[in-house]
Amino acid sequence: MINVTVANFDAEVVAASMQTPVLVDFWAPWCGPCKVVGPLLEKLEIDYAGRFKLVKIDSDEQQELSQAFGIRSIPTCVLMSGGKPVDGFMGALPEGEIKAFLDKNLPAGEVLEAEVTGETVSDAPAADDPVARHEALQQALLKNPDDEDARFNFVKLLLQEGRIEDAKAAFAPVIAKTKLVRRFDSLQRWMNAIDFTTDRIDLTDVTTGFDAKIAANKRDFDARFGKTQTLMTAQEWTAAMDELLEILMRDKSWAEDLARKTYIAILDIIEPPKVKVADGQIPPVDPTVATYRRRLSSVVLS
Repeated sequence: MINVTVANFDAEVVAASMQTPVLVDFWAPWCGPCKVVGPLLEKLEIDYAGRFKLVKIDSDEQQELSQAFGIRSIPTCVLMSGGKPVDGFMGALPEGEIKAFLDKNLPAGEVLEAEVTGETVSDAPAADDPVARHEALQQALLKNPDDEDARFNFVKLLLQEGRIEDAKAAFAPVIAKTKLVRRFDSLQRWMNAIDFTTDRIDLTDVTTGFDAKIAANKRDFDARFGKTQTLMTAQEWTAAMDELLEILMRDKSWAEDLARKTYIAILDIIEPPKVKVADGQIPPVDPTVATYRRRLSSVVLS
C-alpha cells in the first residue's frame, strides 16, 4: 500500500496502471467507514497476490486530486487500468462485495481456483482487450442500431486502430445527426482532421512546416490549426489541445469558434466510456480530461 500525492500520482497511479490495475482508495483520517474498508483492501491486496496494486489518497490533504476525480464522499475507490479509471465504488462495502468487484474487473490468471467449489476458471480477456471490445460493440450495434453510445465507442475504436474506411462506414448511418448529437460531431471533426492529413505522408515534416510558420508569426492561426489537425491524426491529444489553447488565448472567437469546438471534441474523444459502478453512479472523471476542462474554462472566462 502506497500513499499518493500530486507529486507521485503520475508514477504510482497512471504509469503503474499501464502494467497492473491500480485501486485508488480516497479516504480521510476522520472518516469512520474509511477505517473499516481500508484494512479490508490491504488484506485483499495480499490475498490477490499482485493482481492489483493498492494506493491511498488522503482526500483532505490532496484536494486537487479529489477534485480531478470528482470525489463527493468517502470512502470512494477507483480502479485504474491503462492509465484511465475503469470502474469504482463508494462506501464501506463488505469483503464479499469488494471481491466481486475485483473479480469482475481484474484480468484473470491462466488458471484460477474457485474458493468454494474447487473448480477452475480458465483465462479470460482483460476488460480493455481491444478485440473483445470490438466484438462487444459490434454485437451491441447489431442488436440495437440506435444505441448512440455503442456507435460512438465503436467508431472511436476503429479510428484508434487506424481503420478509417471501416470507421466512416460505421459512422455513415448517423452522419445526419452531427448537428444534434455533440459526440457524433466530435467524431466528424476527428475524421476531418484525418482527411486533412491524408495527402501529407510524413506528419513530422508537415508539423515542422507549421512550426516554422508559427515561429515567424504566433498569430498564424491557420498554421496552428493545421498543426492541431496533424496532432489529432497522430492521436497526440494533449499536444493538440495545447495548440488550440494558444489560439484561444489570442482570439477566443477565431473562425466562428472553431478552436473551442475542436477542443471540446477532443475532450469527448479522450474521455473514457461511462460505466455503472456499485452504487449506480458513474465513475469519476479522468484526471487528464478534468485538467484540460479547467484550462479551457480559465482561458474562455478570462
